This record gives sequence, C-alpha cells and structure tokens, in this order.
Amino acid sequence: MLTKTPQETWSQFLEFIGERCSATEFENWFAPIRVLAAIDDEICLEVPNIFVQEYLLDNYKKDLCSFLPVKSSGEPAIKFVLAEVKKKSLPSPPIPSDIAPTAPATEVNANFPEIKLNPFYTFQNFIEGPTNQFVKSAAMGVANRPSKSYNPLFIHGGVGLGKTHLLHAIGHHIREHHKKLRIHCITTEGFINDLVDNLRNKSIDRMKRFYRSLDVLLVDDIQFLQSRLNFEEEFCNTFESLINQSKQIVITSDKPPGQLKLSERMIARMEWGLVANIGVPDLETRVAILQHKAEQKGFRIPQKVAFFIAEHIFNNVRQLEGAINRLGAYCRLMGLDITEETVEKTLSELFQYSPHKKISVESILKSVAAIFEVRVSDLKSTSRTKDVAFPRQVAMYLAKEMINDSLMRLSSAFGGKTHSTLLHAWKKIAGQVEKDETLRRQIEMARRNLEA
Repeated sequence: MLTKTPQETWSQFLEFIGERCSATEFENWFAPIRVLAAIDDEICLEVPNIFVQEYLLDNYKKDLCSFLPVKSSGEPAIKFVLAEVKKKSLPSPPIPSDIAPTAPATEVNANFPEIKLNPFYTFQNFIEGPTNQFVKSAAMGVANRPSKSYNPLFIHGGVGLGKTHLLHAIGHHIREHHKKLRIHCITTEGFINDLVDNLRNKSIDRMKRFYRSLDVLLVDDIQFLQSRLNFEEEFCNTFESLINQSKQIVITSDKPPGQLKLSERMIARMEWGLVANIGVPDLETRVAILQHKAEQKGFRIPQKVAFFIAEHIFNNVRQLEGAINRLGAYCRLMGLDITEETVEKTLSELFQYSPHKKISVESILKSVAAIFEVRVSDLKSTSRTKDVAFPRQVAMYLAKEMINDSLMRLSSAFGGKTHSTLLHAWKKIAGQVEKDETLRRQIEMARRNLEA
C-alpha cells in the first residue's frame, strides 16, 4: 500500500523531474497531469491526451518506477484516464510558415501538419552503388528504428549526389511504418524563415513548442546556417532539446561538420552520432541511374548509349536526370531513335571533358584521402594502422602509375618514405586490384577525380 497520499507521491516526482527538464517541457507534458486516486497499489492519473501518456512512459519509465508502485512485470503501477474532451475546440499546434497541410491528417496526428516530401524520393528509387552503399544502409537503419540506431545522422557530400533524396526517403519510410511519430522535414532556409516570422509575430514560444514536440526532425542543407549566430543558437537549443528526449535528428550538408563555419558547440553536437559521406557515383552506378530515370519517363536507353552518356556526365546525378529529360523530349518531338549521334547532338553542352593537366603527388593524396575518409597528414605520417597504411599504398600506386618521375622523388613526397617502400606498395596494390572489385572501383574513382 502507498505510505503517502497519491498527491504527495506525485508532487515528489514532479519536484524531481522539474530539476531535470526545461520549463517549457515541464509546462507542456507534466503540468496538465492530475492525480485522481490510488486503488490497490495503483495510482490513477488523468492525462489530457494519449500523447502525454506515451511521452511519460517512453521517456520517464525508470523515474516513475522509483517513486510509484511497480507491477510484477516491472511496469509502473499507473492507471491512465483521459480527460473528458471539452466542447470548445482545442488550439492546434502552430504550423511553420513553409508548411501547409496537403492531406487529411491521421487520427493520431489530427492536429499536426502534413509534411511535404518529394513522392519520387524513396528508398526504392535510390540507385545504390559502392560510393553510397554505406550511407544508404545508415539511412535505412534510422528509418527502421528512429532514435535507436544512429542519432544524430549527419549526411554530407557534393551537390546533386542524393542527400535530399535519402532525407526524404527516411521521412517516407517513417511516415509509413511509424504512424504515431511526429515528423517534420525542413530546409535550413525554411527554419530561418520560420524563426523570423515567429519573432515578427511575437509567437516564438509557440514555434519552440512545435519543434520540441517532434519525434523526428529532418534538416536539409545545414551549411546555410553558417555565419548566422542568432539562428544557430536557436537551432542548437532545439537540437539539444530533441536529443535529450531521445528524438531522431537527420541533417544533410555539403561538407562534414568539422569543415563548417559553425560554433564548436554546434559541431560537437552534430558529431555525436554517425557522420556518413555520400560520394560521386561510379560509371556503372551512373548507367543504372540513367536507365532507371529513363524507365520512369517511359522510354528505354540502349546500354551502349547509356555508357556513352555516363562517361561524359559524371559529377552530378541531377545533371544525369536533366540529360534524360532533354533527350526524351527531343527524341519524342523529332521522332528520332536514341543513338550516340542523337545524344551528342542533344547533350553536347552538358558533356564534361577532362582537360589534360599535370597531376601531382599532393593532388593524389587529396583524392585518396577523400575516398578513404582519412586526412592527408595521416597519409604522410608514420602511422602503420590499417586504415591509414592501406590508403597510403593506394596513393603510392597511383603516383607511380600516373606521374612520370623517379621513384626517389615520388617516395620523398610521402613524408620521406624510401623508393623501395613505394615499389613494394605498387606491387601489392597492382596484385590486389586484379581480384578486388571494390579496390578497382576506388582506384578508378580516384583516377577520374584527378583527371577531371
């Protein structure tokens, strides 16, 4: 039996929680709860809605068990009663300025705005290759188990490589398989505009309540937060609030966190979870992307022609899609078949030709460091750990293959290594590349980057 009155027990719990959460969180989630009674070692709590009940159990179960009776199953002995719905309609959460409901809300999220996601940006439509396999697996892990796998997930890579596609794919998957979760997908520019509008309308507290009540926050192009200290501070506060509540955050950027001109506090927060790079797709992946996009547009590209296009457009997936749109429209309007001649006539201005330029050991080191995600300084160091030694050998192999210079001069550029070390590395990689398909693709990618 309870030795104290239900109200005394609950007051002690609230006092404990009040010291461990923000005033806004306390006001939103704990203040509306009322103690009704205690019957047979079970306390009866009145909650305004099912969300408060779920929030309490999902985030504070251990604390509840410390203060309240516990069932034999280990669950807190609480009976929840929903407060009677008043005839007066409850105010709905504020809708950010860049979002408008576009479809009927589900029963669970009846007062929550429908998020806008690109219908084509799904995992099914994402073409996987060696350079994006890891980041796609990480994105699917987050989508399957929000806040349980990698939190936050930070995806970075160049323009048009699929960062936004994966961000929206996560949103689609969570919306379909975790219907109770509140999701919001927004660009950094949209977040800034939303903050400005709410400051102007003196409704900043409503905006904070909205963002801090989310279960999943998807943010695109965080690099636009650079050099905007006031906006960065508000975003960082939102970030910390959600992370402390074990809510999922996914962020995309064109650079890794350490290269962004943001505060150390913000960079440290974004590096908490998993930082994943999405690279330039290799030739075979570009061909697969071209053929997939063409099928979506209702026509087929011959394999030979697809390779011809992919060999000349290699930096940007969006350019590949633009090429398909232009080629498809031209061939339909002119009644022509898709041939290499037609492609060259139609897409020649999009083609990227590799100018002949002098390749240096420094440029090879930078290219290899980017592909293997190590630092150039590590490649020049004396470190013999596998994650550094192997990329260094790849760089030495490329140097001997692509630079017409003496072994002595080449090896000295690798932090004073000997020519025998470089020759050994060249022989080792030359032997491995014949039987290791992944290594062959990595070296091919490095060559293309150097020749581009």
